[in-house]
Amino acid sequence: MADINLREITLIVGVVTACYWNSLFCGFVFDDVSAILDNKDLHPSTPLKTLFQNDFWGTPMSEERSHKSYRPLTVLTFRLNYLFSELKPMSYHLLNMVFHAVVSVIFLKVCKLFLDNRSSMIASLLFAVHPIHTEAVTGVVGRAELLSSIFFLAAFLSYTKSKGPDNSIVWTPIALTVVLVAIATLCKEQGITVVGICCVYEVFIAQGYTLPLLCTTAGQFFRGKSSIPFSMLQTLIKLIVLMFSTLLLVVIRVQVIQSQLPVFTRFDNPAAVSPTPTRQLTFNYLLPLNAWLLLNPSELCCDWTMGTIPLIESFLDVRNLATFTFFCFLGALGVFSLRYPGDSSKTVLMALCLMALPFIPASNLFFPVGFVVAERVLYVPSMGFCILVAHGWQKISNKSVLKKLSWVCLSMMIFTHALKTLHRNWDWESEYTLFMSALKVNKNNAKLWNNVGHALENEKNFERALKYFLQATHVQPDDIGAHMNVGRTYKNLNRTKEAEESYMMAKSLMPQIIPGKKYAARIAPNHLNVYINLANLIRANESRLEEADQLYRQAISMRPDFKQAYISRGELLLKMNKPLKAKEAYLKALELDRNNADLWYNLAIVHIELKEPNEALKNFNRALELNPKHKLALFNSAILMQESGEVKLRPEARKRLLSYINEEPQDANGYFNLGMLAMDDKKDSEAEVWLKKAIKLQADFRSALFNLALLYSQTAKELMALPILEELLRHYPDHIKGLILKGDILMNQKKDILGAKKCFEKILEMDPTNVQGKHNLCVVYFEEKDLLKAERCLVETLALAPHEEYIQRHLNIVRDKISSSSFAEQPVSPADKTSGVEGEKIPTENVKEVRSEPRPTQIIKPSDNKSQSKSNKQLGKNTDKQTPHKTTKEIKEIEKKRVAALKRLEEIERILNGE
Repeated sequence: MADINLREITLIVGVVTACYWNSLFCGFVFDDVSAILDNKDLHPSTPLKTLFQNDFWGTPMSEERSHKSYRPLTVLTFRLNYLFSELKPMSYHLLNMVFHAVVSVIFLKVCKLFLDNRSSMIASLLFAVHPIHTEAVTGVVGRAELLSSIFFLAAFLSYTKSKGPDNSIVWTPIALTVVLVAIATLCKEQGITVVGICCVYEVFIAQGYTLPLLCTTAGQFFRGKSSIPFSMLQTLIKLIVLMFSTLLLVVIRVQVIQSQLPVFTRFDNPAAVSPTPTRQLTFNYLLPLNAWLLLNPSELCCDWTMGTIPLIESFLDVRNLATFTFFCFLGALGVFSLRYPGDSSKTVLMALCLMALPFIPASNLFFPVGFVVAERVLYVPSMGFCILVAHGWQKISNKSVLKKLSWVCLSMMIFTHALKTLHRNWDWESEYTLFMSALKVNKNNAKLWNNVGHALENEKNFERALKYFLQATHVQPDDIGAHMNVGRTYKNLNRTKEAEESYMMAKSLMPQIIPGKKYAARIAPNHLNVYINLANLIRANESRLEEADQLYRQAISMRPDFKQAYISRGELLLKMNKPLKAKEAYLKALELDRNNADLWYNLAIVHIELKEPNEALKNFNRALELNPKHKLALFNSAILMQESGEVKLRPEARKRLLSYINEEPQDANGYFNLGMLAMDDKKDSEAEVWLKKAIKLQADFRSALFNLALLYSQTAKELMALPILEELLRHYPDHIKGLILKGDILMNQKKDILGAKKCFEKILEMDPTNVQGKHNLCVVYFEEKDLLKAERCLVETLALAPHEEYIQRHLNIVRDKISSSSFAEQPVSPADKTSGVEGEKIPTENVKEVRSEPRPTQIIKPSDNKSQSKSNKQLGKNTDKQTPHKTTKEIKEIEKKRVAALKRLEEIERILNGE
């Protein structure tokens, strides 16, 4: 085996860079969304051990909706990407490109085991530029193929060194091979197939046996004419070690998936649920179809499920000829490689093994998989194809007549493949470009129409999205997910009647429950979301809440472990004023997922409804333990601490609000509540800064405007409060407390009695029973020297509030003033302040106003669950966004709590001098 040199490495790396440089500008598309964007296993806050408990998509392996794809080492590399660049796609694509270059270089070294240097370089270059690899290289989730291939090839190269002098066994390379096989399998399942390639290599390449020789030796042994040769015994020992280690890995893998195969629908792989012989004919036809994609990668498609490849239901189908021809050609190559000795047959044999063995897990021949054709699974099989092409070219180019023509054809093939790869990368730039390119190849796949609709929906282009979703229902009328997508889009367009009809259509397509048969095994779990979406739609009508609850309960009865149904039902029960039942629903959901921060947050809201603030705070804290950046938990726990009135909790409340504004710098509520905390701590300057920031972000922030004015009035800056109050009353002319404070300042600071009188009269126009406004108007009458009118006014005020001692006291003062002076003949002197109520200041408001924010009652609930046709891994993702929910009852309750908890301002009552 010749070593590779720096020039060869440089050429391969340069070619890979030239073909894939534009992949750096692609985003996260298709399966990347669920594997990267929605996968919490990438986050540093997730314990590393969780990577080995969850599947490739972040779903616990124990859950039925898991796809059982166990690739923790691949996810670990995603996590490293996240550590350095979080969710910036360029670094992910760059690492994929580097891995592809590494695979191409290692593949060159493997080729040199069976080909000459020139042919090896050609095979490696063809592998580096082949367009079939764009899905594995440009699609970020294709990293599983890349990483597995690195260790796959490394394991094989290690095994080739296990033969020592005199055909002895070298155990160190074998042990290293077993380790590398395990690592390759932890990157992707097909890594284990390298053991089969090692076995073929050992028997037919290292030992040089042919099939006739093996048959002759075995026949003589069984007839007792000869014993097994020592070299063959050594070979058997090596093979037994390899097979035993493989069996051990398989047993561990079965334990990891808990002996359960993933649940797929007939839409994912229609042939898998078809009867005999349709299933066998279709699956066998897929083999030549995959071979054709390697031979002619002109029409590539990111999704081959649903109706892409029509089922072969008859032996008379002309496509059976392709299957027959393929197996004849494959059989001829197999016979040639196994029957005859020589370097050429060995090369062909290893090429066939590289093509066939790694493809077996995805072939559907032994167990069904969740796809019909997937271009990325051809990454390793294409190595065998490239070796075959290079070997064939070597044979042709050795003939002088065809030498020039062979070079021209080879150059054109590599160049056109490179251009196709470069162009194909742009298809993966965005989801819209990817799925539109797929529709050019195949218009019979409803999933593609759905996914174009999803891409447009993400751009808020609901009208165009609806057209694609409707087309999906026409292409596949029984596609439950397509009808769900139509319903959700109608809802987004506020066409609720059509939305309900679409959801009802989807619901009607659901299989009926068969007594004694497990329902979940007959349908994809995500399709049950039709009950959630329909319930979420109809519960907007207050008269249909019970109907919505029935739908949630129906979903739960079908799948008792349907976590999202419990979550949605809990939110509905809160809306129905059934907090105890809501609590039961959330506790059940927590039994299914105790590491869900949103669930702990929602449970905290239930405890607020139950007037259990301590329990609520504990659950908020639990949510923040799981997700320290949980914005709603940060905000609402801080408010709860503030409302408690406990001084010792204020520093932590402030800390959480600071974290909140760091996460949500454009939310004025965070700054406002920091201002309230500062006022509680009598940090007036700091409070002023926070309140001004809140107003800057939201100019009509009612509570911030009033409390800033109130702050100025309490810190001897009454004149600064006036423009703030003017702004407040411009936005909210009926703000009674603002009118009271403005009237107070006008009368006591500006001496504008007429202006104050207008304020108080306006209050009484809006609320004739307002005691404070009425009392202050009485004081205005006294200031105007109209003692009789002031007396009548105070009598009326006292009737409204007979228990208010200060009103009675002021009334007595006025009456004393009337009786002690000749009011009809002698006006009251402005300088006379020894008795009466002249000079009394209007009491300012006695509480800080709080904005009636519904934040503490926000329940995190799912929006309508998309029936994601993008990929099976995205299916079942039930949660798209956090949606707040507002209830009037909770608003009032929180208002009362805050008023009780905040420190009351001292009511200023200035009565007559000397009293």
